[in-house]
Amino acid sequence: MIIDAPRGSAMTPKPFSPEEIQRILGSLQRPAVFLNITCDWPVLLWTVDHLSRCLGGKAVRFRMGRRQHEKKTPLFETQCSYVEARLEEFQSWTEGQTGAEDVGCFSNYPLSLYWAYADYKYIALLLQEKPSMFEDVVWSQFGFPGRNGRDSTLWIGTEGANTPCHLDSYGYNLVLQVQGRKRWHLFPPADTGCLYPSRIPYEESSVFSQVDVLQPDLQRFPAFRHARAYTVTLQPGQVLFVPRHWWHYVESIDPVTVSVNSWIELEVDDEARVGEALTKAIVCALKTTPSDDNDDDWLNPTEVGLVGHDENMQYLNLAVGACMEKRGTTSHRDQQTQDTPACPGAKRDSRGQAKNTSSSSRPAEGSSSSSSSSSTPSTVPFGPHLIPVTWNQITKQETTEQNPKDQDGPSPSRDCDIIRPSSVTQSTPLKPVSGSGAQHQHGGEGISSSSSASDPQVLPQPGCRDRGRPSPGDRDQGEGDRAHCLVSITTNDLLQCLVHPEVIARVTELLMERQSQVRHSHSHNTIAS
Repeated sequence: MIIDAPRGSAMTPKPFSPEEIQRILGSLQRPAVFLNITCDWPVLLWTVDHLSRCLGGKAVRFRMGRRQHEKKTPLFETQCSYVEARLEEFQSWTEGQTGAEDVGCFSNYPLSLYWAYADYKYIALLLQEKPSMFEDVVWSQFGFPGRNGRDSTLWIGTEGANTPCHLDSYGYNLVLQVQGRKRWHLFPPADTGCLYPSRIPYEESSVFSQVDVLQPDLQRFPAFRHARAYTVTLQPGQVLFVPRHWWHYVESIDPVTVSVNSWIELEVDDEARVGEALTKAIVCALKTTPSDDNDDDWLNPTEVGLVGHDENMQYLNLAVGACMEKRGTTSHRDQQTQDTPACPGAKRDSRGQAKNTSSSSRPAEGSSSSSSSSSTPSTVPFGPHLIPVTWNQITKQETTEQNPKDQDGPSPSRDCDIIRPSSVTQSTPLKPVSGSGAQHQHGGEGISSSSSASDPQVLPQPGCRDRGRPSPGDRDQGEGDRAHCLVSITTNDLLQCLVHPEVIARVTELLMERQSQVRHSHSHNTIAS
């Protein structure tokens, strides 16, 4: 889907007030793109050329990936190279210069063979010497007073730079495109089983897919043919809303791209944080144990250092305690508002601390997405200023893999639907995201879904039925030639089962139930004595 619209001008009135955007965010149940909101944001001037002048000689870490990567396997961050370089050198490299005096470390990486990505750069650290630039990012216009660049992340890449398909464990995501275009491929939480989740490589708060979603190996991952891709090309000035637990693969499609995002935490993330602490304890315990098959690069480069099992268990106990405390102080009525934003900032770890950020991030003030507390269906004002991301029901994958006889015919575009703002004019009713719906832990492979069961766009498909597990036919198709041989179970195979999202969700429930029983018993004994 391509959304084409002018940015507008600084004098153009905003189509939605901050309060209206908060109501919209509380009701949206699928990805959507906001237009004509950011036309007067100074951050739109943050091109690579501008940032290069602002940062001066400050080095930035870039991830380098080969353009001709082995097909049908994701290129994880553990398989990439890394260089430290100035933005001035990066800019010269993207312009075709090759001399080491001009491009520095990039001279070892021909632009025709490699892409570069300065991803996940916390603006609070990158621009700490220029704090006035934080105000260039005006998330307050989305109803988050006080939220700005300090609570945001910067992404700079070349054409081909990409983020492996994954879901974020906490909150939802707002993404502003500043320079160039990026193509987003999104999949609903109900399709988790079709995406074959994995925690190797391990990164806290990220669950990766084992599938190369652009060129899937359908013999290894047969259920992926049933996954539904919602695809959109994000252009400068547009803001993409990524709902909680939606899978996404992101690729840069222009020579240079710049984007800024902010993760919005939710109250319901307290329980997810318990699951993340549990996952970390299990993964680290098994992967740090010496064994013949524990020789892989299992820790994502974004994870800084390892701690011992005792400290991981301490984190788990703290996460459980915090969640129990929240449950104890939240009434049944308050449970209906657990999908409201909690506090701003970057991604958080299992302790609730911002990852790789300074301690200067502060809680949001004022309004939040209060409409999610209502049980009355809201109306989302889709139209020229708010475009829903659509499901591509006909994909290149289906054409080449499922219908070989049609290969000689015209093949569909990667962006199957081209939507102009004028083509979507009427409002679409959607039920708001309620607390009870968000806490339904098993609708999407053990992951809380922001989707409503009444929304046909996010219901499980036949191949993802039974909580997203592949159907027997799908399993047989991929395993028929292995039916009569035994394969050794590796540590990673064991982990795929132990930290599968559905298993972690169930163990989290058991831990919380046990804590409730222990606390109730302790309280009863105290009263009795």
